[in-house]
Amino acid sequence: MEKTCILFCKCGAGVITSDKSDQIRSMLETLQADLFQLDDFCGIVLNRKDFIEAIDKKYTRKIMVACYPRAIKNLLAQNGLAFSGLEVINFRELSASEIESKLRNDYSFTKGKAAETRIESGLEVPAWYPVIDETLCTNCGKCFKFCLFGVYTFGDKKLKVVKPLACKNNCPACGRNCPTSAIIFPRLKEGGVLAGAEPGTEVKSKGLAADINMISTLNQRSAIRRNIFRAGLVEQAETERQKALDELKNTIHPDKKL
Repeated sequence: MEKTCILFCKCGAGVITSDKSDQIRSMLETLQADLFQLDDFCGIVLNRKDFIEAIDKKYTRKIMVACYPRAIKNLLAQNGLAFSGLEVINFRELSASEIESKLRNDYSFTKGKAAETRIESGLEVPAWYPVIDETLCTNCGKCFKFCLFGVYTFGDKKLKVVKPLACKNNCPACGRNCPTSAIIFPRLKEGGVLAGAEPGTEVKSKGLAADINMISTLNQRSAIRRNIFRAGLVEQAETERQKALDELKNTIHPDKKL
C-alpha cells in the first residue's frame, strides 16, 4: 500500500516571508496527513541523514513544500541521499491557497488534522553552502579558485563540495562567477537560477512573455552585450568575496583596524 507524507521546509533564511510561512504551515495542519516540519532542510540533509533515510524507507511518496525543485534534488544528490518518490511544490512561486489546491486536487489530501512532527537540523551555524548541479557543471574549477574558505576540492578535474559549513553565510560570489550556472545557493533570498530556478526561466519570473520569439531574441544578443552582463556579475562576485574576507578578518582580529 502506498504511504504518502508531506514535508514542509520552514526555511530559516527568509526566502519567503514569515507571514507566508505561517500561512502555509497553518494550512498544512488542516490536512489529513503525516506532516513533517523541517527546521530547515539544508541543515537536515547535512546533519540528519538518519531522518532522510528513515523517511525514504517508511513512505513511498514524499510531497515536499519547499523552494525550487532543482535545488532540492541536487541538494540530496550532492549529499549521497536517495529519496524515491519525491515531488516538490515550490513555495517561492505559489501562494498558500495555490499549494492547498494542488495538494487536494493533485494528491488527494482531504481535510482533517495533520499528525505533525518537527525535525531540527541540530546545527549551530546557518546551513548556507553551495550545491552543484552536475548536469551543468563542466568541472572548469573557477569556483574552486575563487573561493576563499576551502569549501571545494578540485582534483583529477572533478569538483566537490567538501566543507559546506566553511562557506561564508550570504556569500554567493563563486556562483556568480560560474560560466554555466551550475552552482546553486538554495538559501539565496533573491531567487532566480543562482537559487535553483531552471536556467532560462528568468524571463517568466520577471513577468515578461516567455514565448519562443522572446527567447530567440534574447539568445541572439551580441557578444559585447553578453560580455558586459558577465562583467557585471564578476564585479558583483568580487565585491561579495571581498566583503566575506573582511568579515572573516574582523572575526579573527576584532580589535584591529584592517
